[in-house]
Amino acid sequence: MTYLDYSATTPVSEEVLESFCQVSRKYIGNPNSLHRLGTEANEMINKATNQIADILKVKPSEIIYTSGSSESNNLAIKGIALKYKNRGNHIITTPLEHSSINGPLNYLMDNGFEVDFVELDENGMVDLENLKSLIKDTTILVSINSVNSEIGLRQPIEEIGKILKEYPKIFFHVDMTQSIGKINIPLDNVDLMSFSAHKIYGIKGIGCLIKKEGINLEPLIHGGKSTTIYRSGTPAVGLICSISKALRLATENLEKKYEHVLEINNYLREKLKNYDKVFINSNEKSIPFVLNMSVIGIKPETLQHAVEEDDIFISTQSACSSNTTMSKAVLNLTKDEERAKSSVRVSISYLTTKEEIDKFISSFDKIYKRLIG
Repeated sequence: MTYLDYSATTPVSEEVLESFCQVSRKYIGNPNSLHRLGTEANEMINKATNQIADILKVKPSEIIYTSGSSESNNLAIKGIALKYKNRGNHIITTPLEHSSINGPLNYLMDNGFEVDFVELDENGMVDLENLKSLIKDTTILVSINSVNSEIGLRQPIEEIGKILKEYPKIFFHVDMTQSIGKINIPLDNVDLMSFSAHKIYGIKGIGCLIKKEGINLEPLIHGGKSTTIYRSGTPAVGLICSISKALRLATENLEKKYEHVLEINNYLREKLKNYDKVFINSNEKSIPFVLNMSVIGIKPETLQHAVEEDDIFISTQSACSSNTTMSKAVLNLTKDEERAKSSVRVSISYLTTKEEIDKFISSFDKIYKRLIG
């Protein structure tokens, strides 16, 4: 099997899975229980939380455990909007956000909130001057992803954060699902940050929302004691320990892993230069973990299923929006409907080898010649 869809989800690390199984077997008590078994389970959660806090350079009290990035994004956006609606009803975002950002924003728009989309420059980067011009007295939240899931565009989060620090009544939320464990982005000027375990070789069903001290949220889930007042429910000890392990492993040797991925990305780009109908959509502002391309004349789903016959797995779009007929991200970047209708995503990791790329190119070459000639 050749797996080239790491941006959708990653295979679970054996170490992470082993940690989950050991903790789940040994610490059977409810962490909220006052007896010894509950106390022991709670101590494991505290150890995991402290490790995550050390890695991300945040306070343990600023970590909220969720079911994944979608819940984290919903909690951040709805939680801020509903808690601070007395301050204003205006939110700023970009046209390149994940569906778990667009979904809660659409919900809020249906309930009296106003949302503006910041303009992008020719490289798909947030236009900082346009961002400043959109800010008004009623602005309470800016939500911008660190890395777009389809094209891999890396936004200037540090610069945006510095700008927004001049507006103490505006909160800055960053969806870092596609950047955690790949690149280092300081959280100094970020108020809320989302990520998920299954993008960093962890287990599906656990994620985090980092909420800086002094910020309040309206919870999505009410009732019952948990690790924080912002997300009720019995804490999942095994999953919490597993995301801590996944984050530690993912953030080790970042530079070495990045260099390997960059080499693989460049290798793939060189191979694709031989095909006239292939247009690379990921640009110099994209991280090398994602290579988005359009193959004019071949439908994305046709290419996806054709390479699958050779046991190769790629994506047509972000997994959460793959039922749509056109990539909004590619359209916003290229302004070309044909490319937006024919884009596929190859996403790689530090585990990807040149041999796997060769296998993909061999399969792709066969399909290309058969369908285009």
